[in-house]
Amino acid sequence: MNKYFKAFLHRGLMFGGFGPMIAGIVLAILDSTIENFSLGGVEVLIAIVSTYLLAFVQAGASVFNQIEHWPIAKSLFFHFSLLYLAYVGAYLANSWIPFEPAVIAIFTAIFVIVYFIIWISVYLVVKSTEKKLNAKMK
Repeated sequence: MNKYFKAFLHRGLMFGGFGPMIAGIVLAILDSTIENFSLGGVEVLIAIVSTYLLAFVQAGASVFNQIEHWPIAKSLFFHFSLLYLAYVGAYLANSWIPFEPAVIAIFTAIFVIVYFIIWISVYLVVKSTEKKLNAKMK
């Protein structure tokens, strides 16, 4: 089995359990703040499964940035695409956003902006750390 696929599965399995914990916390907060808050069993199941998958994909997708022989654009494309599909799928499955083209377009715009702000921030921190380490080695 490909070492990157194994790493993806390993990371996903290690961190996937945090998704249902977060779903439980959010549902508990909603229950304590909204009068007569109620969800059916299917809705709770969908929330638990989808947040598990979100955490699994989020953790596993970091492997794309470690495939040395891939250009950065390819790694970024696969990382972004997988995360986008997982998030939009979970949001639609849970009815957190309605299945309307305008709403999905707004969600997509926000996702793209936030994704690239985070990616650029991480990139700049890594580059800064790299420069400091190289300066110390000289």
